Amino acid sequence: LYFSAQEGMLFFYDINGLQYEMKICADILQPISSLIFSPDYTTLLVVTDQGTVYTYKPAHSGEAVKLLDACSSCFLAADFLTPGDKYCVSVTISGEVQVWFLEDGTCLSKLNLDVEVQVN
Repeated sequence: LYFSAQEGMLFFYDINGLQYEMKICADILQPISSLIFSPDYTTLLVVTDQGTVYTYKPAHSGEAVKLLDACSSCFLAADFLTPGDKYCVSVTISGEVQVWFLEDGTCLSKLNLDVEVQVN
């Protein structure tokens, strides 16, 4: 079970019957707004309240890697493009939809919806 705390910590609970162990996986240093697993559960997208997107690979137990940084408009949401886990799509508050290559954070395509986006 992965979860985040207000102060930007990414935690993992290893639950085995009535026993559990808590582990701190990463310190993002920003409040986390969402966690999204890839379809094959190898990569976790971590989106912050300030619009930065990180990737975390649980099998590698490494640090979270900053993939996308908020530029002129904060990323409101991000998710994987399926099938696979090589690409993700993001949307900014200003309505810009972007497709990203997760390997190196390259923006492959973008489309401006010309409308402000909100989460309901």
